[in-house]
Amino acid sequence: MPELPEVEVTRRSFADRITGATIQAVHMGKPLRWPLQCEPAQLAGMRVRCVRRRGKYLLIDLSEGLLLVHLGMSGSVVFDRHLPPAGVHDHFDMVTDLGTLRLHDPRRFGAVVFAAGESDPVAQKLLGHLGVEPLGDGFDVASFLAGLRQRKAPIKQVLLAGEVVVGVGNIYASEALFLAGIRPTSPANSISKPRVAKLHAAVKDVLSRAVEKGGSTLRDFSNANGESGYFQLEANVYGREGAPCRVCATPVRAIRQGQRSTYFCMICQKR
Repeated sequence: MPELPEVEVTRRSFADRITGATIQAVHMGKPLRWPLQCEPAQLAGMRVRCVRRRGKYLLIDLSEGLLLVHLGMSGSVVFDRHLPPAGVHDHFDMVTDLGTLRLHDPRRFGAVVFAAGESDPVAQKLLGHLGVEPLGDGFDVASFLAGLRQRKAPIKQVLLAGEVVVGVGNIYASEALFLAGIRPTSPANSISKPRVAKLHAAVKDVLSRAVEKGGSTLRDFSNANGESGYFQLEANVYGREGAPCRVCATPVRAIRQGQRSTYFCMICQKR
């Protein structure tokens, strides 16, 4: 599943090139996770003002409203002046005078949704519950600690929920908890302030490095230029079950939490 770094890398790969474009036509393929919420023809003539990100959503600000794009489980976007005809897994084409933005989504868990603005109920239903951005100035130790103090669930599950801090997906939660030396099963409200401070720094470090590496390509992720990510090649624990810990050489363990795989070191992450 594309996580925050992959979505940010995607944004950076086409935002500058599509800004200022005028939409000429929108073509829809098979139904996606949520409907577009407007007739495709309604978007013709609108201009692209900018492309932002909120959590795992791309926000394409238009001259009238915005498009919220979610990549789902297996989605990716490409932007180019010369694209081949849409294939069986291409479900959204936004044709502009600067090129075509295409959503490719084999599993169709992604979506493109139009809203009149970010305060529109349509947008708030998707964005209103999201926590603070981990790479922004609003993510500080004090608010992070306060949020964790209110939650008894395992810390890994709290990170994935996205209500305290948004966008720390499965790969990066495992990696951040390893760097902070925190067992993923530890109750969130039991973690001491010094260890929360370590986790805060680890979340920012892991996500920043992942963006620099172009994200992680485990199966089929690529950015809008068709380029893969490489962060997974330097992962400490994720996807390394049975391999020696890079710090203490103890075999990395894997467990299931909320139907997702969690990786950790029994020695380096004692509690």
